[in-house]
Amino acid sequence: MTPSSVDDLSPSDLPADPRELLALAEPLAELVAQRLVEGLDRVGAQITAKSTPTDLVTEMDTWAEAHITEALLTARPHDAVQGEEGADHHGTSGVTWSIDPIDGTINYIHGLPGFCVSIAARVDGRSIAGVVVSPLHRDTFAATIGGGSTRNGAPISVSSPASAARSVVGTGFGYDPARRRRQAAVLARVIGDIADVRRGGAAAVDLCSVACGRLDGYWEVGLNDWDHAAGALIASEAGARCEGLDGSAPSERFVLAAPRATWDELADLLRAAGAADV
Repeated sequence: MTPSSVDDLSPSDLPADPRELLALAEPLAELVAQRLVEGLDRVGAQITAKSTPTDLVTEMDTWAEAHITEALLTARPHDAVQGEEGADHHGTSGVTWSIDPIDGTINYIHGLPGFCVSIAARVDGRSIAGVVVSPLHRDTFAATIGGGSTRNGAPISVSSPASAARSVVGTGFGYDPARRRRQAAVLARVIGDIADVRRGGAAAVDLCSVACGRLDGYWEVGLNDWDHAAGALIASEAGARCEGLDGSAPSERFVLAAPRATWDELADLLRAAGAADV
């Protein structure tokens, strides 16, 4: 099975039923998200830095990843697990779980809405089930491949902006100061050609915001797999086109999610602004 073939398969062709994987991941993500909310008042004394002074991790990040990993492997001991905080369990089932225990750690540290728990099940590098829980928004977004997307159990779909000029678009910035300056320069080049911009601080939530029509598009460079694994599936299943500027699958190189009617126009603006070169 090649990565490009997953979309063409029925659940019976996959190593596990996406619906069963989502049924495992969704309540787990909701439980961990609730524990994160309960820990908000204690988070200040638990902060350390990772790659840069702005790339922060808390004890709740590491606890959440460990708890999710243990629960997944207890239920499915032959699966693989990869997570932002170092989880790297090799499996033999053909299913790999991609975990971001707290996407939007800066939001979490400051008690701002927008942090979330993101869990995706992947086969050959393609997500087949995913859940994103944003507890302060009281939102649970979920999707299975070919099964559509939901917010709090109700079906969702992307917006219908008339053009890029009428689109409110989200983006994000990297941790490295030099890259952030280049990304800000790109934003300055495109902001006059779109309706407005939002910076939510968590890629998974931004992708889900495209899925439910809160945003009319979203782009970012430098995302890891766990940043977009669940959110990109949710956006795609809600009707978004979610790709790199060259038509490749979402990756560290580029992610652009938008309604199909305006994707090309936004992509042209971003190419002209040098967005892929930051």
